[in-house]
Amino acid sequence: MTTGLAAAVCVILFWGVTFASTRVLLEDFSALEIQLIRFCLAWLVLRLADRRIESRFRSWRDEALFASMGLTGVALYQLLENCAIYYTNASNVAILVSFGPVVTAVLSRLLTGDKSLSPRFALGALTSVAGVALVSLNGVMNFQMRPLGDMMALGAMISWGVYSVLIDKANRRGIPQMEAVRRAFFWSLVMIAPLSVWGVTKPGFYALDGSFSVTIDIAENIERFTRPLNLINLAFLGVLASAACFVMWNRACKVLGVVRTTIGLYLTPIVGVIFAALFLDEKPTAMSAVGGILIIAGVILATIRFAEKEKK
Repeated sequence: MTTGLAAAVCVILFWGVTFASTRVLLEDFSALEIQLIRFCLAWLVLRLADRRIESRFRSWRDEALFASMGLTGVALYQLLENCAIYYTNASNVAILVSFGPVVTAVLSRLLTGDKSLSPRFALGALTSVAGVALVSLNGVMNFQMRPLGDMMALGAMISWGVYSVLIDKANRRGIPQMEAVRRAFFWSLVMIAPLSVWGVTKPGFYALDGSFSVTIDIAENIERFTRPLNLINLAFLGVLASAACFVMWNRACKVLGVVRTTIGLYLTPIVGVIFAALFLDEKPTAMSAVGGILIIAGVILATIRFAEKEKK
């Protein structure tokens, strides 16, 4: 129990900082480049850390599970979320993706028989969604429906919900968390690597306002890869936010349960606001403060059922 909570808290803290870290890197790298570098580094770290002697191929069933995890939780989720930002407001994306825990609870109920979904959980989750909306808007009422980008954000939300259910399946099969995540990263890289080839072409550069562009100019790459701040942020995203966090997230899901762990994701915007205020000189508004209170209240309301159940 304690290790699961500690893992979940660490993940929430690290993932809350990724928004600012990615924003800094976007000044020199495209969204696709960041994703490729981030998950290549994560896979390499996990491969070096996982010293167990094991076969490269477990079974077709397990490989299909790993590939599905890589598609939904890594490739599709990240690509859809990054692309959505170019077609709609960032606040739209944050609000729509925040419905993820609700979708996860519904999918878990339908696909695995998990009974965590309840009226209290739904009310708490929706309260947190309202809080995320206030934090994301941050005093600027700019929510406008933009179908293409909004659909991409919804797709990202559903992808993460499916990934969460797949985590539960992997844990129930007794697959070590590090191995499952490493294989998922491997398959995600196989799936998104072809986009890097498209990205070096002129049409690929203009698609999605350059978010799929890949720079192969040697001089430019030397310049941006030798900047200390870029190296620090890439290392953070690859080693901590990806390799370590995905393994810890799987661990937390196994100990606490997928639905209970996922509800904690509502706390990441609060971490992001605090980090931005401390290090990026972005002062939070009264609206974001109220939003933070609603998020915390919603998380408590949604999880109090679990606490009561454990005491019995």
